[in-house]
Amino acid sequence: MNEKGNDNSWKIKVIGVFSQTTSKLTQLLPVDKITQTVAQWFSVSDTQVAEILETIRAELPTTEALLLGKPQAGKSSIVRGLTGVSAEIIGQGFRPHTQHTERYAYPDNDLSLLIFTDTVGLGDINHNTEAIIQELIGDLQRETNKARVLIITVKINDFATDTLRQIAQKLRQQYPNIPCLLVVTCLHEIYSPEITNHPNYPPDFTELNRAFIAIKENFTGLYNSAVLIDFTLEEDSYNPVFYGLEALRDNLAELLPEAESKTIYQLLDQQAGEKLGNIFRDAGRRYILPFSIMAATLSVVPLPFATMPVLTALQVSMVGLLGKLYGQTITPSQAGGIISTIAGGFFAQAVARELIKFIPGFGSVIAVSWAGAYTWALGEAACVYFGDLMGGKKPDPQKIQTVMQKAFAEAKERFKEIKSSTTEKFSPIETKP
Repeated sequence: MNEKGNDNSWKIKVIGVFSQTTSKLTQLLPVDKITQTVAQWFSVSDTQVAEILETIRAELPTTEALLLGKPQAGKSSIVRGLTGVSAEIIGQGFRPHTQHTERYAYPDNDLSLLIFTDTVGLGDINHNTEAIIQELIGDLQRETNKARVLIITVKINDFATDTLRQIAQKLRQQYPNIPCLLVVTCLHEIYSPEITNHPNYPPDFTELNRAFIAIKENFTGLYNSAVLIDFTLEEDSYNPVFYGLEALRDNLAELLPEAESKTIYQLLDQQAGEKLGNIFRDAGRRYILPFSIMAATLSVVPLPFATMPVLTALQVSMVGLLGKLYGQTITPSQAGGIISTIAGGFFAQAVARELIKFIPGFGSVIAVSWAGAYTWALGEAACVYFGDLMGGKKPDPQKIQTVMQKAFAEAKERFKEIKSSTTEKFSPIETKP
């Protein structure tokens, strides 16, 4: 179906719901009764939300990565490089999984594209190596439709890896079909003193090459491919911070099925946040649409400021529900604060919209299109806001404003046409002085 056809379908659907909803509301005046009815109509159960999340979850191309490596071998840095999430958030995001492992799910525990399982204290003499092996084997025995990959991380200057090799051998013997990537890290630790920054990739230093060959020989037969990386922090002054990220991406992608491989590339694309966010925004629109229709319907009431409290309550409910969809449980007052944060100058226009109702005919059309479009745009902006939080990023006010302005402009035209299609039917509605 072409774009025009999709647009017409959208209008027909909304006009039908708009008409039915307005008919019900005109029978329920005054406004205090509408407020109660709104709360009942848009009270969405945990079960309904869970069903939507389950549908999304089943469609996600999720990869489970088992990180095998000693402490300080760069495992968390790999997570940071593949997700773009800050080190602080990653540190807080790892959760105990078994006695000797912990997990970090990105972007969310319920809806994940990447799940990292880290072995805790590997190589520590106080840990029972055989117990760790049995725990990992037991975890891998679980049936799953997710793609899996083993990632062995070794520092370029660490050759005390007998325990790590022993664990890798047992896992590869038990699960030879799970691909394995050998990742050699912390390259700058053996740079000569005169080298103050990373060379062009791949690095070609005699000592580094010798160490890389020795590590690969030590793990012969245990990996499918090997890669050099050096993921540092901004304050370390090495550029780029994620040295070898493209090589890591390419090697991982080659080891994974097609869908998961594409996801790895998309996550590292500059527009990855938008692509990931669209998964949730598509689900969120299932709720944004009816809330927008209700907002426009309520604005048919031609009494200045009478609908403002109802619209506010409606929009607070919508933002709270969208937050829940993105894994954020918020109170109504918190939802109101979020609306204030992301809406910006739109509130001034809201007041103007109410005053325009004093102008017969003209004001009503403006009010309906404004209320419906504003609620739609607010929902779109809230999805961007919650999406940034889910991805471990600080919400970008400028990006949110841009999304809201664009969504508002597009939706306003649609709601104008919807209103013009229903004006004659509901023009007799009058308010007693």
